[in-house]
Amino acid sequence: MGVFVFLPLVLPLTAWPIARLAEQHLHPRTATVLLSVAAGVLAVCSTVCLALLMVVGTAQLPGNPLPDGWSDEEVREAVPYDEVAGRAAIPALLAVVVACARTLWAHRRVRRRSVRALAGARGRSVAVLPDGEPYAYALPAGRGGQGRVVVSTAMLSCLEGGERRALFAHERAHLAGRHHRFLLAVHLAARANPFLRPLRTAVSYTAERWADEEAAEAVGSRRTVARAVGRAALVSRAAGRPAAAPVHFAAAGPVPRRVAALLEPAPVVRSWPPVFTTAGLAAWTAAAGTTVSALSSANSAVTLFLVLKAATPL
Repeated sequence: MGVFVFLPLVLPLTAWPIARLAEQHLHPRTATVLLSVAAGVLAVCSTVCLALLMVVGTAQLPGNPLPDGWSDEEVREAVPYDEVAGRAAIPALLAVVVACARTLWAHRRVRRRSVRALAGARGRSVAVLPDGEPYAYALPAGRGGQGRVVVSTAMLSCLEGGERRALFAHERAHLAGRHHRFLLAVHLAARANPFLRPLRTAVSYTAERWADEEAAEAVGSRRTVARAVGRAALVSRAAGRPAAAPVHFAAAGPVPRRVAALLEPAPVVRSWPPVFTTAGLAAWTAAAGTTVSALSSANSAVTLFLVLKAATPL
């Protein structure tokens, strides 16, 4: 395997410039899907890398339940700096598992609390809560339920008629596009590898931009959506973000950038941009980095499997 076994751990560093290019030059929908897939693949690859290193490190510990042949010199030679890397991978992988488990547990807890809190509004796609705090968010559907838009009366009182329609269209776009899945995927990826945090930030922004564009198309006025986003951000800044808000109308993503983008012409929808453009550079670099990481992880996994199989006594 050589030093290539460490490649999936550091390749997410390429996500830093890619995330910026993608959120600036790709259509928000394309950027959200591309960056989410890239983050997921890179996170899985880095976790596989840690698992391979952990096998070598665990086999060196006295009293381990693994076959004795797995600590032979032939196995250790397959991993550079096996003593340091192998043993360091054990707590690192445990930290990744714990962090991802806590994230999933917190996500499920918030969802359950939200569903229980809105149990009296069954059968409604919109829940208007009599609350003095201004907020609006999309609550994804649970098992056997339906997604709904949750908005406070304080938020509605701050918006005009067209802006209210923009708000509801924005939140419905979150539900229709299942944006919470993309956000959860990149959040887990950032937990698995801290180098992927720029992708999490970028997807939080592009998901909001995606919903902004869908709302602008539904309302028929980009300026109306821009006014709604800006006004909602102003009135909700002091209130903060509700704990039960997976996708919030005014909190996620830099609001001034979203408003500025809405005041410009609508972005061109392309399934895959040409390579000789700034958008193409971002897309193809992300695809190349993800592919290299996946191939490196697969090669290392197969190689170590063959080495361990040869070292396992019959």
